[in-house]
Amino acid sequence: MAVFKYDENNRRHRFIRTIVVTVVSLAVFLVLWWVATVLMNDQNFPTPDKVFAALYDLILNGDPIGGHSIWEYIAISLKTFLYGFGLALVVADPLGLLLGYVKPLREFTAPWIEVVRPIAPIAWAPIFVLSFGSRLGPALVVFIGIFFPLLTNIIFGVQRIDKNWLDASKTLGASQGQLFYKVVLPATVPYILNGVKVGLGVGWMCIVAAEIYNKFGGIGQYLVDMVNGGLMANAFAAIIIIAILGLLTTGVAEYVSKLVSRRMGMDA
Repeated sequence: MAVFKYDENNRRHRFIRTIVVTVVSLAVFLVLWWVATVLMNDQNFPTPDKVFAALYDLILNGDPIGGHSIWEYIAISLKTFLYGFGLALVVADPLGLLLGYVKPLREFTAPWIEVVRPIAPIAWAPIFVLSFGSRLGPALVVFIGIFFPLLTNIIFGVQRIDKNWLDASKTLGASQGQLFYKVVLPATVPYILNGVKVGLGVGWMCIVAAEIYNKFGGIGQYLVDMVNGGLMANAFAAIIIIAILGLLTTGVAEYVSKLVSRRMGMDA
């Protein structure tokens, strides 16, 4: 009972400390932002008060140019992001497990991966939108951004599995299928979750590139429209929205990762 109470108090203290550090860190960031913009005296870099005023107006009144609600932009961006993320998850998970487990196949495909992986997702944006349309094209850009971090984490995870586990399972008569589904897959779960967290962050970095070529393509297109219209405070407001969406999705991924880790007995 005493140990349980100690753990609860410890978690509460860690939570409070995290909140305090976050608030202080954000306050310092805003001060530095304010000082930097004042010293620069450049209209392309508005002060925080102008940006948050533009954000507030955007939430209340919508797009100052097109008249669209901010929630329309967010809905389109989320749909694009989730399509790309879902596709990356469906493709990268089985492929990463297979490549990590089958060494000859991994060696054969390694040159393909290393040739394509360094190409920035923005380079694919005009090609994908032109070839696959304004719905699937942007989702494929996000897919490319998420796919490789996820794939490489899974391959690495499979290669890190303790060989003694595999040998012991074989000794006990496990078939290749049982070995794969009962040893390899569970042991790779932490690496899959880590790949998801990294991939989500990269995916939101790709959203502007994914939507820039669309006529009405979500928050990324809104950002570009504001820059073209000289409304820089609104453009920075769009950046804040993208950051918030990124924090929310990676936060959910972090929560799921910790929950799964606790269930699997891997939480420190």
